[in-house]
Formats: sequence, structure tokens, C-alpha cells
Amino acid sequence: MNEIKFALHIHTIYSDGNASHMQLVNLAEKAGLDGIITTDHNIWVKGLDGYYGEGKNKTMLLVGEEIHDRMLDPPGNHLLAIGAGKELSPFGADPQRLIDQIRRGDGLSFIAHPIEDPLERFNEKAYSWRNWDVQQFTGIELWNQMSEFKSATPTLFTALINALFPKRMTLGPLERTLALWDELIATRNRPVVAVGGVDAHQLIKRWGVLKVKLYPYLHHFKSITTHLLTQKPLTGIFPEDRNLVFNALKLGHCFVAYDLPAPTDGFRFLVNNDDGSFVMGDQVSAKGGLTFQIRLPQKAPCRLIKDGKLIKEWTNREVCTHITTERGVYRVEVFIPYKGKLRGWIFSNPIYAWL
Repeated sequence: MNEIKFALHIHTIYSDGNASHMQLVNLAEKAGLDGIITTDHNIWVKGLDGYYGEGKNKTMLLVGEEIHDRMLDPPGNHLLAIGAGKELSPFGADPQRLIDQIRRGDGLSFIAHPIEDPLERFNEKAYSWRNWDVQQFTGIELWNQMSEFKSATPTLFTALINALFPKRMTLGPLERTLALWDELIATRNRPVVAVGGVDAHQLIKRWGVLKVKLYPYLHHFKSITTHLLTQKPLTGIFPEDRNLVFNALKLGHCFVAYDLPAPTDGFRFLVNNDDGSFVMGDQVSAKGGLTFQIRLPQKAPCRLIKDGKLIKEWTNREVCTHITTERGVYRVEVFIPYKGKLRGWIFSNPIYAWL
């Protein structure tokens, strides 16, 4: 399979961001991304999807939307709609109807920052998801970089340090969000795809004549990414490649990565059984036994999780294997030392061995 790298959940000047779509495309190319997906608040900007640039420098732009109920207090229920092909904010007050509309348009829906803490020091509320009766959403945003800022910022001093030195803040998805993800899969008995979101705005702060960009877009684009495994290499023809991207997201053929400490390109989580070889996101049969293989870009602490529980751990290998006959939902977490701390590096989507 072919690997490509995207940044998701990005805001532009059409809502509360501070860059145009074309400026973002240029920054994405500098960051080495294959594409970005913008999601402005309650507005879908039509007609910008496509490739920009030439040759190997082509960058794909996909325009989605982050939709929520404007009247909800306290706020919450933010949903990322990708690929639906129409404006959907009028459905924001009814999350299930919104999800149904996205599915009718052959789009994908991801619950944004499903668990979020308030930032009380700055009167910032928590924008968590609250309506868990909804069905048939594609997945969740497992790791949201700006939500992590709220959780990692209990004091004014830590807010200053995290804002000025963002490389020191990022540690990984909230443990509560990881536990929620495992629970959603177990209780709904269906795949729930995980993606990473930067939630990029590039905040501008002014103190007199001094202007500072906090969490600039380029930093975001070099940090939390979603790596997609497509059925074949991109062709450079937009409609075909768009379908490859959407199919990989829909199937969960992807992993969430923190690319800033070291590149995560080449990570693979595979399983072999009597029917052949399969990748993360696939549903497979455990009959006859399973051989899992984890390939890391470099030696790093690695964990194999089954049904939400740690079952095996490696500390200094590039290739890790596990043989079993047990059915279950298997996923991988990888960590890396960076800036004096052990940080989340790679979080795979699961392989669902429940057939």
C-alpha cells in the first residue's frame, strides 16, 4: 500500500483562523504534507477542492466543515464533515440528522475533540461532545492539539510556556479519549476510525507594537498528522486521488502520528492469517490463528493493546511480533523520548479480529 500524510481540522479566515486557503496550501507544501483538510466553523467554502502546485510539489486541498449547534450552552457537539459536498450547518442542532445528511452525501463524519477540559484561567469553556446516542458516525478525533493545550495548562505560567514553546507541550492523546475510543468500539460492535487533528487557528496576540503568532500553522503541519495507506500511489488526477484519500479514511487504513520528534513514515501494523495479509482498519477472522507484525521507523517503546488492555510491550525493537488465536480488537501505541519526556509518537487504528 502507498503512504501519504495529511493535516486535518484547520481554520481559515472564513471563520476564526488567520490564513487563506492558498496560504495554507503553501505552508503544507513546506511541511512536506501531501494534503490538508480545512474545516471552518459552520461554513462550507465551495469550489476550492483540488491540487495546487506542480509535479512533486502538488498539494491536495480538501474543504470540509466543523459544524455545531450555535444555540447550545455550554457549547459542544462539534462534528467534522468531510466530503459531503454541500453546506450542512442548518442541521447542527440535531447531531443525528446531521450525520445522516453527511452519509447521504457519501461524506465522512468525525466527532471533534470528544473530551475536552475547560481553560478556566482564560474563561475558555470545554467543547466536548455530549450526545452519545448518535449512530453511524465515521470516527473520532483521537488527538486534538489545541484541546491538549487546555488540559496541559492549569496555570498562567504554564499557559505562557506552552504558548511560547509548543514543542514542549505535546505529550499524546488524553488517556480518557483513548479509553472512550476503546469503549465506543466495544459497545457499538463496529469500527470507529481515529484521526489526528491540529485544530489550527494561528492565534495572533499583540502587545503594543509587538505581534506574536501563537501555534503557527507551520508548527501544526509538522506535528500532529494522519498518515493514510491508499490502495495505490496517487496519480496526480484529483478526482481519482480524492477517492483514494476518502476510502482510506473511511476504512481506517491510517494512523495518527506526532511527526515533530522524528518522521513516522514507514510505520506498519499488519496481521497474517489463513486468508492473507491485512492492515489496520481491516476486519479479519481469528480462525486458524493470527500473526501480528509491527514495523517501526526506528527502535522505540511500543505497546500492543487488545480490547483496551495492554497485552504486550517492547522497549528496543524495530520489528515486533505477536502470535495468538484470540479474537479481539488490536491496536498499537508507540512512544518516543523528546525534549526530556516520553511522548506519544504513533497511534494505529485497530485491526478487528472479531470474525
